[in-house]
Amino acid sequence: MMQLPASLISELALMPDFDVQAFVAAHELLAPTSVRLHPVKHSKRFVEAEAVKWCEQGRYLKTRPIFTLDPLFHAGAYYVQEASSMLLQYFIEKLFDKNIALKALDLCAAPGGKSTLLASSLPQDSLLISNEVIRSRAGILEENLNRWGYMHTWVCSNDAKDLGKLHGYFDVVVADAPCSGSGLFRKDIKALDEWSDANVELCSQRQQRILADIWPALKENGVLIYSTCSYSYKEDEAILDWLIADFDAESIALDMPESWGVLESRSKKGAFGYRLFPHQVAGEGFFIAALRKKQASHSMQAIKDKYKEDPKIKAHAGNFLDMVDKTIIPKDKDAYSVIFNRHLSDWLFLKDKVYFRKTGVGIGSPVQQDWIPHHELALSIYLNKEVPKIEVLLDDALRYLKKEDAPFPEMSKGWYYVCYEGLGLGWVKNIGKRYNNYLPKESRIRMDIRETDW
Repeated sequence: MMQLPASLISELALMPDFDVQAFVAAHELLAPTSVRLHPVKHSKRFVEAEAVKWCEQGRYLKTRPIFTLDPLFHAGAYYVQEASSMLLQYFIEKLFDKNIALKALDLCAAPGGKSTLLASSLPQDSLLISNEVIRSRAGILEENLNRWGYMHTWVCSNDAKDLGKLHGYFDVVVADAPCSGSGLFRKDIKALDEWSDANVELCSQRQQRILADIWPALKENGVLIYSTCSYSYKEDEAILDWLIADFDAESIALDMPESWGVLESRSKKGAFGYRLFPHQVAGEGFFIAALRKKQASHSMQAIKDKYKEDPKIKAHAGNFLDMVDKTIIPKDKDAYSVIFNRHLSDWLFLKDKVYFRKTGVGIGSPVQQDWIPHHELALSIYLNKEVPKIEVLLDDALRYLKKEDAPFPEMSKGWYYVCYEGLGLGWVKNIGKRYNNYLPKESRIRMDIRETDW
């Protein structure tokens, strides 16, 4: 039987009508497995599964498959995400006009669950900047956003204090703050082993430091959506009270159906928070709240400046996607990306202030007389349907994803993107006698699998 921390149980027992026995019993059950379907990369996978009440694309799975062995996972047809954290979608829908574009920041974004959700949920024409300060974790964030395939998602790796210098730039900041992790005990036994009252205090102090650093970047009347996977008052409601007291923030209440099992909490200063407990919802422990910035703030504006594209590079890009309303920008020394025209002024403003790992969709690199398309282009939702492709079945898809030789059909020389059930996995090049596999090494399947496994 899982031994939950006595001090945590004592704190939760003080909540009105809190059922300690049901809470403890829930931790003896397996955590439910849930995924969120891509709204544009239409796939039949998991469509008929039970829906998550607060997220249109969320689904519960009866058993947990080996996702690594599903090519549709690699193609970005769905994202494996804990159901409780999908409540963020409801917040976006209720708090913002779907017809007004936003500048949004996902502050602590790795591994990418909330960023991929935001990419699909923000109003049309919005810009999403997903940040992960820990460089080693920023790589998986970038990989997951590449799989999701949107052009308005940019990835950076900056400290909150540096991003806070962008005074009044963002309409919404999502801060899923580093926490003590008590809401994940049954999914992660390591979180239980590392939990302590002292760690809760340290996390609370770190959360305050992060929020204080990023607060100047939120514009006046902008919204902070704050969340943790902690049950502790010090990391949840107490943080809301601190924001209200020190930063002239205003708590925002949301109406939620009682049938969802989401508990509305009130802090000492009357701030609204929303708690999810595993004995009341089909999900893990989660806390989320929204506050509006009432503090007057000077807003930095994106600059309008002349920018000249390379016509040769744009011609190459036009072979792969429709370039209407899109601009070519440098990705790194020898590669290029595509962004929407409407975000060009933002890129010109931010490129010398923010350490970007990804802006828009990588289009590729010129090499002598050839053009090497970027991997994320094959995963993009914007790739032209006329681009040559090779449709493969499961066994060849997995061989491709392991960077092994696959028996592709005889076709003319050139570039092809490999598809499984209509969704792109990556690129190959037919050089005559063989096909070269251009799947990035970091994206390959590393687990040892046998044909009998699939």
